[in-house]
Amino acid sequence: MSIKEGWNGRFLEDFNIGDIYAHPLGRTVTQTDNIWFTLLTQNTNPIHFDEVYSKKTEFGRPLVDSTFTVALVTGQSVTDISQNVMANLGWDEIQLPNPVFEGDTIYSYSEVLEKRESKSRQNVGIVKVRTSGYNQEGKIVVTFKRTFMVYKKDHAPNLKNNLLEKVLRDSNKI
Repeated sequence: MSIKEGWNGRFLEDFNIGDIYAHPLGRTVTQTDNIWFTLLTQNTNPIHFDEVYSKKTEFGRPLVDSTFTVALVTGQSVTDISQNVMANLGWDEIQLPNPVFEGDTIYSYSEVLEKRESKSRQNVGIVKVRTSGYNQEGKIVVTFKRTFMVYKKDHAPNLKNNLLEKVLRDSNKI
């Protein structure tokens, strides 16, 4: 028996300027998502959780908390761009050109803008991407630039595979 590696994400060496990653998972935003996130973050604007109030606005219904949209699209990108990130360095130029409503399904993609070796740490590099989220109608709902430190291939922590080998050895599978 041999252990087959699952997807482990990209490392510094895997990024190329101009590459575009279509993130694999979409997510339909529910009323519960919107209300819980709004309340968890202590956002008291009634446009996110008061349907009567929201109906009186130009949108006619609750808007999804914009920080939820940023968090969701960031999360969608992790599989492709930041599975092996040591640290996020910043989000810049966040734009929200169209609203997100409860019931919208959000998809996303990222484009690699910059890549370089770290000047202070030999085990990582710095990558900058532009990530965009769009809804089921193809309307862009969020864009932002994100900069992060990502491990080089031979420098990422690898506890998972060492632990799996121990489990399989202890169960007499290898």
